[in-house]
Amino acid sequence: MNAPFSLGKTAQREPFVAFVCDEFSADTLRSVATEHGWPIEKVLKGGLRNAVQTLAVSASPNVLFVDLSESGDPLNDINGLAEVCEPGTIVIATGQVNDVRLYRDLVASGIHDYLLKPLHPDMVRDSIVQAHALLNAPKAVEASIERPHCATAVIGTRGGAGASTVATSLAWLMGEQEKRSTALLDLDVHFGTGALSLDLEPGRGLTDAIENPSRIDGLFIERAMVRAGERLSVLSAEAPINAPIETDGSAFYQLQEEMRNAFECTIVDLPRTMLVNHPHLIEEVQTAVIVTEMTLAAARDTIRLLSWFRSNAPHVKVVLFANRIHPLGAQEISRKDFEGSIERKLDFVMAFDGKLAAQAAKLGKPLAEAAKGNRAVAPLVELARHLCRLTEDDDEAAADTGKGGTSLVGKLAKLRARLPIKAKK
Repeated sequence: MNAPFSLGKTAQREPFVAFVCDEFSADTLRSVATEHGWPIEKVLKGGLRNAVQTLAVSASPNVLFVDLSESGDPLNDINGLAEVCEPGTIVIATGQVNDVRLYRDLVASGIHDYLLKPLHPDMVRDSIVQAHALLNAPKAVEASIERPHCATAVIGTRGGAGASTVATSLAWLMGEQEKRSTALLDLDVHFGTGALSLDLEPGRGLTDAIENPSRIDGLFIERAMVRAGERLSVLSAEAPINAPIETDGSAFYQLQEEMRNAFECTIVDLPRTMLVNHPHLIEEVQTAVIVTEMTLAAARDTIRLLSWFRSNAPHVKVVLFANRIHPLGAQEISRKDFEGSIERKLDFVMAFDGKLAAQAAKLGKPLAEAAKGNRAVAPLVELARHLCRLTEDDDEAAADTGKGGTSLVGKLAKLRARLPIKAKK
């Protein structure tokens, strides 16, 4: 997943356009533009708002310089720029706020550089030289083995069972441990914690998708996803609780489809109510992780969920993950009695560690990252590996039976099926 202002086609574009709020900055940029042989008329007055209005009706330049000084919420407003900026544009921002956190957040959003005002010519020159080096750098061609897409839904039996904690950690592990580009889709639109657990602002991507499903495509995914790391991106929301979401679920299904094309792995944090109201969301999912606790209510709802999957999604492999397990004697139901009541063994069991959970929350990191190397999170690590193995096994089986998959044999079978049959002469 590339940042919103990623490299793309750069032909037939203006080499440089700037939008600045003050005359001193304009003079500095005009002098630098003259050195590069660029027309000084491309240094325009007006900040971010003027840039958004202009680029909404004109092509984006190779290098865009934009002033955030008049923006009350630079990080949020930069999303508006991403909506009108074509892939391939490298954005350099300037402003008066001297804040390391803002700098990091802007860079994470896709901005190439953030320069503090007042601008110094050498500072501007260096940033532009780096931008052009990035534009002109040869694109690295990586030899990689194409792997089947891994799509997993994480569902909690009860509120507080820790499904969101498990989903966020799985997404992080898929990226860091399994080296797969991963999308975390948090479908708790009003109370989701996907972005919060990663110390990120959720943005408006998910709510925009729900309100305008027709806009969902690869470019929308690229701009709407919030980067959480080199291989992890998040789509989450904090919709106002006085604004009910009215949708037939088509937007969620389209999001899954586009994520399948853009990422190697999708982790869907799927609330139980979403499963009930939009059962079609499970159609393209290969595995479902049911996160449960050892309580009577959780046992009842585990039985109900297992029955639902048998009846409505028999193609989905269900994995049972028992979370927040307390010491022997402190559980409402013993493991033996729990497994006896659901008539199935638990696949993974993770003990409750309040200190680790609190530390992860304070750091704004997934539990698996905050407790990296700690044996307490070993079940999460093994679960991530298990999900990848299940997907790869399915792909090999599909290839062996000639039904496709993403292996070479499967691709050739699909290709042959699409080719027109030629009549013999």
